[in-house]
Amino acid sequence: MENDAKAGEASRPSVGSRKGSEPDLKQGSEKPVDLDDVLVNELGQFGRYQLTNLLLIAIPTIMSAFMSEFIFSAAAIPHRCRISECGEYSKTNTFEPEWLLNAIPVSTTSNLGFQSCSRFESIGNGTLDYCPANLFTTATTDCNEEFVYARDNSVVYDFNLGCQDWLRALAGTLNSVGTLLVLPITGYVSDRFGRRIALVISIFNIGLFGLIRSFSVNYPMYLTLQIAQTTFGAGTFSSAYIFATEFVGPKYRVLTSATCTSMFAVGQVVMASVAWIIQPWRYMIMALHIPPFLIVSYYWILDESVRWLLSKQKYVEAKEVLEKVSRVNKKEISEKSMHALLNPPPPPPKPEGAEEAPSVVVAIFRSPVLLRRVLTTPIWWITTTFVYYGLSINATSLSDTMYLNYILTCAIEIPGFYTAPLVLDRIGRKATLSTGYLFSAACNIAFAFMPQDLATGRLIVYLLGKFGISVVFTSLYLYTSELYPTQYRHSLLAFSSMIGRIGSITAPLTPVLAEYWHGIPSLMFGAMAVLSGILVLTQPETLGTNMPDTLEEAEAIGKPESMRRNK
Repeated sequence: MENDAKAGEASRPSVGSRKGSEPDLKQGSEKPVDLDDVLVNELGQFGRYQLTNLLLIAIPTIMSAFMSEFIFSAAAIPHRCRISECGEYSKTNTFEPEWLLNAIPVSTTSNLGFQSCSRFESIGNGTLDYCPANLFTTATTDCNEEFVYARDNSVVYDFNLGCQDWLRALAGTLNSVGTLLVLPITGYVSDRFGRRIALVISIFNIGLFGLIRSFSVNYPMYLTLQIAQTTFGAGTFSSAYIFATEFVGPKYRVLTSATCTSMFAVGQVVMASVAWIIQPWRYMIMALHIPPFLIVSYYWILDESVRWLLSKQKYVEAKEVLEKVSRVNKKEISEKSMHALLNPPPPPPKPEGAEEAPSVVVAIFRSPVLLRRVLTTPIWWITTTFVYYGLSINATSLSDTMYLNYILTCAIEIPGFYTAPLVLDRIGRKATLSTGYLFSAACNIAFAFMPQDLATGRLIVYLLGKFGISVVFTSLYLYTSELYPTQYRHSLLAFSSMIGRIGSITAPLTPVLAEYWHGIPSLMFGAMAVLSGILVLTQPETLGTNMPDTLEEAEAIGKPESMRRNK
């Protein structure tokens, strides 16, 4: 990026240039001025204006993580059959009375030591103080939806979801389905009405649907509002991300990107902290979803994205924002640059007889190279979202301190996000991604077989696995976009990301598999990460290459002709 900037500076005529060089300055002979040129050479790539913008955007980015509160509001809680024959008529009875094992079978696989979903059949009645074993046969039966719960801070208690783990896990799955449905909605609003409108509407919907969900009277209502919230509010992060990155210079774009993703991790830490302090799930949801209404004020506080204004030919508004940036950054934008931005040259006429570029589907099947990449990159995305979200969700079951476990698992993402930009340009894209996948895989597989009494060691290995996949998450956007040509890049990147949602949709179901054996989720994460780590090695390295504009250039990646020419 710096080389491009230097090349741009070198191409500008000097003030004391010879008269003989004047013919080179005729209109049309110079490279058209774009916003990046102005940021690099005049307004500043990351000045006070961009910093203020980033700090403001950090708040809704943090709040976008609050939609993950289902991890606590729909958390599994210990439960057992209610023994009405012994005087238990409430789901708030003492969870482990002295006579419990007289009425409920022992379990060697459950942490509780007794079975959660079955009991012995009774042949008589006892009392809360006297419930001997001879009142029960050795035959077992199910709980008949009559349960006693260890805690009451989950929808499992309020809506009596004991022994319905798959139904309970549906909250997380619908949350992820909503993040898939939101993509076209937010994209349309953002491109049609502006980044600011998309951000304000999305954060308002987070608050609205979240607040209503706290008053859910049954589980279907809770689930309906869960998917509605993400379908209409999950665009908050992408809107904020675009807002933050569109007006920083090329040199700081990767760092800004890492900061945005780190703010999402901070939001997860904040969310878990609130859930820890305010444990009744209804009040916890209220506490998280009332503050987002304040972000509506951003409609009057934030300036619209200059890139969007220029793309929509809203030149009056664009000029006002550029002048404000100039004042805040204490820089000056030349009249020549201002005129060039507000009066772009018309696009060159299309040569007669030029062939239309083939559609993306036709191009994929015509090019074996492109086809292999289209079949490979979505697997990376599925793995990344599956392992990333799966580790976050399963963190709550590491020990009894589920809030602290979740906080640590999310906090470890922050160094992971910042590690990626440090190593991508040093050891390369392939090495970074493959190492991240395989390191995370090794940690997950090791975790599955570690003795459960090694609590501290297991936690450290688990956190290292999350660190590895966090490095991958940040790097994946860059590497995927560099493998595809400009003419198809957006479509194929969006396709990979969309297919990748399969991972985030299935991740909330993995804690249920741990009921059969605690290591099943970790082995699944490890196997998927190994597969993707190997598949990365089948693609060419993009470090030091030109960003491909055409299909031919994309096919040439890894060959000498694709290497970047530094001027």
